[in-house]
Amino acid sequence: MFATAEIPYIFRVITDFGNLIFCTMDALLNSFVNSALRRISACVVAVFLSCLSLLYAQEEVSAGASAPPPPESNLRKSELAELIKLDPTIRLDVRYAKSNNFVGRPLYKEERAFLQRPAAEALVRAHQNLKKHGYGLLIFDGYRPWRITKLFWDVTPAALKKFVANPKNGSRHNRGCAVDLSLFDLKTGKEVPMPSEYDEMTDRAYPTYTGGTPEQTRVRELLRAEMEKQGFTVFSIEWWHFDYKDWREYPILDIDFSEIK
Repeated sequence: MFATAEIPYIFRVITDFGNLIFCTMDALLNSFVNSALRRISACVVAVFLSCLSLLYAQEEVSAGASAPPPPESNLRKSELAELIKLDPTIRLDVRYAKSNNFVGRPLYKEERAFLQRPAAEALVRAHQNLKKHGYGLLIFDGYRPWRITKLFWDVTPAALKKFVANPKNGSRHNRGCAVDLSLFDLKTGKEVPMPSEYDEMTDRAYPTYTGGTPEQTRVRELLRAEMEKQGFTVFSIEWWHFDYKDWREYPILDIDFSEIK
């Protein structure tokens, strides 16, 4: 198997070779074959080259990017804060530090969650407000290194790529301004059922999905309302994903949790 980075180059080589074949055939056919046969042969070669071009275009789309986007100017300095250090009553269930995620293996070395400090402080306020309703925040993911976004893009089928960020642009998780979360019941300590599972790539994940039970819809809307009060916006196709209002003001990062001070 070829490495992903090699495939676009290979398609270019094949395409160039196809063009060479076309030119050679064209010259020979001009000299030795009648015009009708020449037109048919030219069409066959044109179809061959068109197929190669489509394959190359598809590979370009699926490849995403091989490196983070170039740094932007006039951004705030990153100040990632660890959520449980701001409020130890927030619960963690960081799926990418475990095997129960859509990739099927641990991707983080540590089960930790960070956000840029203003976003982290806003999250704590939402958590405190939810306690009045008998719930607390359960965190699935916060800041995510760019390389993990790249991995998600590479392993996700084309038909489901709307559920993952294109690494060419980076993600709001990479900026430390997006959080994946749900609720847990303060009395039982158990995760609260929602209309879909976390990271479920179906219509049930949409925050507007109407097929859940009345109780699932109620708690999903409660979570959304309390997060929006603190400056977060829910992602249009994932009820668990919330972006902080100032996400554009922070850089895309690709550092390990252990490097965060």
